[in-house]
Amino acid sequence: MTRYAPEIDLEAITALDMHVHVEKDHEGCLSLDEELMAASAAYFRSAENRTPTVADLAARYRAANMAAVVFTVDATTATGHRALSSEEIATRAADHADVLIPFGSVDPLRGDAAIEQAHRLVADYGVRGFKFHPSLQGFAPNDERFSRLWAALEELDVPALFHTGQNGIGAGLPGGRGIKLRYSNPLLLDDVAADFPGLTVILAHPSVPWQAEAISMATHKSNVFIDLSGWSPRHFPPELVKAAGRRLKHAVLFGSDYPLITPERWIADFENLDVPPEAHPGILKGNAIRVLNLDGTPAGNPAHDS
Repeated sequence: MTRYAPEIDLEAITALDMHVHVEKDHEGCLSLDEELMAASAAYFRSAENRTPTVADLAARYRAANMAAVVFTVDATTATGHRALSSEEIATRAADHADVLIPFGSVDPLRGDAAIEQAHRLVADYGVRGFKFHPSLQGFAPNDERFSRLWAALEELDVPALFHTGQNGIGAGLPGGRGIKLRYSNPLLLDDVAADFPGLTVILAHPSVPWQAEAISMATHKSNVFIDLSGWSPRHFPPELVKAAGRRLKHAVLFGSDYPLITPERWIADFENLDVPPEAHPGILKGNAIRVLNLDGTPAGNPAHDS
């Protein structure tokens, strides 16, 4: 086992992508079953390699002169599909520490076992945060059953990244394959952010149809951030564009959702938005560097700065 330690040249990279999926391990196992994988690919009309490994992602982002946060989602209990190993992802990311930053994922429905795994992933493997998908994992984040998990992440001093809003996984299938969108309402995470003020909470994606709620949360709470992944910026709701370029310019983070959207397409579309040029460096990498504490700067979100 090799413990991950970042070796990224923060001055040299052009951007830091906060939201990148590992979809296949070295043995060829996929992160989702074939039906869900096909449904998400159709929803996003993704054209690139739909099932990248850690090595694939390292080569791609190195060639693009970018760094990336990489992860899987452990939804074993809810889906019955064995998750990719976060331990393996972190170990393999350590071989590419110049471009990759591993996040772990634990299944909240596993209770104490999830908390123990989270401690191991940070202490033994060096993961820098955790990814959750409440709809896919089948849990309400503000349920008191999961408070001990959030307390553990707060104590470990690592951010928690949560899927919010519309969901491409299961889209177009009968009943959405049983995946419930209400678990991804960002307001459920307002309780988490309020009860655990030392935990950095990142709301992944434009939170449609609850965008106003997400903006309100990031404005109200200094430990709440928004990652802008999963949508081409040309489709961003107007209120998100306005907030990203002004009040929340320190609280929003570039993310692509690769392999569903390429980082180059995202950045090209972002450059056409009505976001002041002076906000671009922070959104593309500066805010993420702070959130991940890669340069020793505290992660606080000065959301009320003008």
